[in-house]
Amino acid sequence: MNAGKEEEKKSGMREEQDAVEARMAKVKHKIMVMSGKGGVGKTTVAANLAFALGMNGLDVGLMDADIHGPNVPKILGIEDKRPEVSEKKIFPVLVTPRLKTISIGFLLPNRDSSIIWRGPMKMNAIRQFISDVDWGELDYMVVDLPPGTGDEPLSVVQLMKNVDGAIIVTTPQDLALLDSRKAVNFSRVLKVPVIGIIENMSGFVCPYCGKEINIFKYGGGERAAIELGVPFLGRVPLDPEMVEAADSGTPFVMQKESKVREAFEQIVENVRAFVEGKGVKE
Repeated sequence: MNAGKEEEKKSGMREEQDAVEARMAKVKHKIMVMSGKGGVGKTTVAANLAFALGMNGLDVGLMDADIHGPNVPKILGIEDKRPEVSEKKIFPVLVTPRLKTISIGFLLPNRDSSIIWRGPMKMNAIRQFISDVDWGELDYMVVDLPPGTGDEPLSVVQLMKNVDGAIIVTTPQDLALLDSRKAVNFSRVLKVPVIGIIENMSGFVCPYCGKEINIFKYGGGERAAIELGVPFLGRVPLDPEMVEAADSGTPFVMQKESKVREAFEQIVENVRAFVEGKGVKE
């Protein structure tokens, strides 16, 4: 009896993995966006990266794997939307004709509901996001991960396999850099290529006096990249308009003219150059 149940369990696991592999076979490039600690703007970077790739004429999927803090719906201004469900398929929410996304945030009873889950339940949710969601053919899959090096990033690496690389988001101060180094080492241990480090909230130009104020220091992300021997993808300046854009659900890459958009366009170019084999620009 026990042997029969064990074989049935193994068969179910094989079917699940086959479903994951079938979905991922339709995705050309898979990118994880990580951070060593919270509050560094990781989700903002992930959402704008996915949006920018879509603006470049690519078909993109954005998977919100931050189970306890699913902020992608808010940042993209789609909190009121819900994924369609048909038989055993889940259809991701369409943000633009080129960008689709899924998040546990779409499935909560209300915006204030909390997820109180242990590791196995989170891994099961991520597996469903990969295998049960009908992503279709994609050029890029961008995975927004929670801070740290715990269950969620480990689950994504184990389930997806052949991840093209990880982007590490940090702010310039020493505490954030200490944790970002751990994220780089996590990637190396799991043999996931490090696409590079993004230094976020780097420098702030006061709109009243025009002086540059380095609230969180400056240049730390670039120094960490050099010391760790990984690419430096660029720095995103701190801009109040960027904060307002996130709160209003408008990706800052849609702004017509801004230093933030200019900086981010170069970052997107560097990410594509790494993933598509052209090399990051210095």
